[in-house]
Order: sequence, then C-alpha cells, then structure tokens
Amino acid sequence: MTSLNEQMTVSTTMLPHYESPLPSLYEPQHQPPKPRLMFKMPRVVPDQKAKFDADELFRRLARETEVRYTGYRDRPLEERRQRFQAGVREGHTEMAFMTNGTNVNLQLSTTGFSNNHKEVDFDKEPGKVHLRSPFIMNGVCVRWRGYVDLERLDGVGCLDYDEDNAAEEDRILREEIEKYKARLREFEEKQRAFRVPTTSHAHPHAHAHTHSEQANIQVR
Repeated sequence: MTSLNEQMTVSTTMLPHYESPLPSLYEPQHQPPKPRLMFKMPRVVPDQKAKFDADELFRRLARETEVRYTGYRDRPLEERRQRFQAGVREGHTEMAFMTNGTNVNLQLSTTGFSNNHKEVDFDKEPGKVHLRSPFIMNGVCVRWRGYVDLERLDGVGCLDYDEDNAAEEDRILREEIEKYKARLREFEEKQRAFRVPTTSHAHPHAHAHTHSEQANIQVR
C-alpha cells in the first residue's frame, strides 16, 4: 500500500513545456514601455567644411604632395606594376602620402565619373593613370585626386573637399536626427501616460469595510 505522500508525488520530467498566454502571478502586470531608441552613428560631422579647413591633417593632405603605391611591397617591381594596374582596373588600390605616411584604400569606379571626371583615366597622360576617389575620412567627405607613374608606382596626389557628397551626407544626417527626435518625443509621451495615476477604480473592500463600521455603530 502506497502512502499518501507517494500518491501525491508527480514527476515533471514528462510534462511538456509551453508558453502561457497569461501573465505570471509573480511579475507586475503593468510595466512602463521599455525604451527602444536607436540612433545610427552619423557618418559625418555637423560642419564638414569647417573641420576640413581647420584640421591640421586635412590642411596637410590638401596640398599636392608625393604619393606612392603601397601594395605588395615584398614582391618584385615588375610584379607590383602588374598588380597595381590589375587592381586599378578592378576598382581598388592602396596609396600613401609620403609627407606624413597617411595610408588610404581607394575604391574606384572604372566606368563612373566623379565631378564630371573619370575616376580612372589611363588615356589622359601617357605612362600615367589619373585617379579620383571619393570617401569619408574622419567624418568629412573628401576626394582623393592625383596621378601615378605606371613605371615607378609613385606620383602626386592630394585631398579635395567633396561638396556634392558632403551636401548629401548632411541631408541624411539631418533626417536621421529628426527621426530620432520624433522617436524620443513618442517615448516620452508613453512614459507620461504610464505615470498618470488612475483614480476611477477604487478598491471594493474599502466600501465594504466602511458599511461594516456604520452597522456596528448603529447596533451599539
């Protein structure tokens, strides 16, 4: 004969797990909305032109100076020449400003134009390739401009301020800020609505307790 404790013992290993649609008894049923404010990291600074004109690095790179191809430096010169031209035709190359050692990876469009100029032009000058590559550096839209000697793999280059892309990035930045402000206002409104106390629902036991006290007083 099994005892009462043995009969009350239930194994839970075979019970299936399910998600109840009801709120847990031990968790508050009303919680303030959790903040879901996501702001994309801006690609550019608010005043790109001011930074380009004032920043010492940009001021140095804005002057035409010696540049050099830095790819495959451990390979023979002839192989490097071939790899340089192959990379440029594919749309990429690595260049360095020799005055301060700044290295940049250029992405090139072999069929596109940058400010009405070819980004890759082997025909402009014999024995050289002229390159133009727009990109964002330290939060500022710039454009690498220069040429490279196909034999020596060096040349002259500089950075220009890219007004067209800067204007487009400024527009995107302003739109993202406005979206963030709108989400912030919406979140604050939800927070205020949650904090408003509700006085319309009184506790039913309070009325019962009051009537009971009145009855006791009348009996006495």
